Amino acid sequence: MEGKPQEKEKNLIDKLKDAAEDKEEQIQILSTFVRLGVVVWAGFIITLNYVELPVIKKAGSSDITFVASIFTGALASFGLNTSNSKKGNNAPVNCPMLDKKKE
Repeated sequence: MEGKPQEKEKNLIDKLKDAAEDKEEQIQILSTFVRLGVVVWAGFIITLNYVELPVIKKAGSSDITFVASIFTGALASFGLNTSNSKKGNNAPVNCPMLDKKKE
């Protein structure tokens, strides 16, 4: 038994502080996790509206407009668009994977 100091096991907050020394980076990482949590929560609520589980009884038709708008807003914060815009927009899609397949 040598005189090695035992390292205390680091929790998630300590690991975050080590990964990003700057306060601005820490806040940015935390906000990404919060937005991701909102996307998961809203997706779960929307899914529960359409899936029938034996444990959970449906209370009839429910309006999920608010949850859907939160879901759409959270996805938009990541740069994703959920709209289905086929109103005369015939512009070609810029997809790098399509370019690789053509080569």
